Amino acid sequence: MRRTFSYAAVTKDTRNADIGLFTNPSNLDETMNDYQREQLDALIMVRDGLRQRLHAQRSQLVDQIQAYMAFRGSVDRFFSRHFNDVCTRTCYESRTSACCSKDGIITFFADTVVNALIAGPDQLDRLETVLRAENNGHRCVFLGDGGCLWTVRPVVCAMFLCDRAMQTVFEPEPDLKIEWEQLRQQARHYKWPDRPVLFDDLEKVFIARGMRSSLMHLNFSPGLLNVKKRAGLLDPSGGRPGRTA
Repeated sequence: MRRTFSYAAVTKDTRNADIGLFTNPSNLDETMNDYQREQLDALIMVRDGLRQRLHAQRSQLVDQIQAYMAFRGSVDRFFSRHFNDVCTRTCYESRTSACCSKDGIITFFADTVVNALIAGPDQLDRLETVLRAENNGHRCVFLGDGGCLWTVRPVVCAMFLCDRAMQTVFEPEPDLKIEWEQLRQQARHYKWPDRPVLFDDLEKVFIARGMRSSLMHLNFSPGLLNVKKRAGLLDPSGGRPGRTA
């Protein structure tokens, strides 16, 4: 099963090149690979930000993501009704989990923010623990024995369907493919910056308080900045947020 992404400018190589700009390696365990460092840096940044600089704004942020959470509920119900048995049989029971490949999951900074707002402290502590441990396996570091360790999975994971699963479900019921395409279009309204979107807003909340992460793709990826530029969403200076105190 093959995973493809529509974010050509957000690749593993460019993410690794950015890590030195945004992380402090002295604070991170040397046994971790670059992917784990990047993920842990973002998680710690979000948790610290919500505890300190954004503590008073936390309830407002929770309110801000409610429409997105309702959308994610619709996606989860669609998967549960139509793909749960197929995916369990094809990947989970066989322990293939090809859709959860090692270091292959592209996450947005907003994914980390949403998860931190919804998950409990123990769940977030567990994410930190697995990120600090050496991952010698071939599966995603977040894939535990009971499934994904995220409370609210990254949107790329939530919206991923492999070719085999789509063929199995959509060929006998073409109307389901139409429903799926509608959900995919709804997802773009939260993360694709050709208009004001939630994922951009959540990044900017942290940027405005002096925090930066290499997962802030909507504000630092050249490709997505071009999308914003074509949509007239960048300021005359180019739109890259400056470092704030």
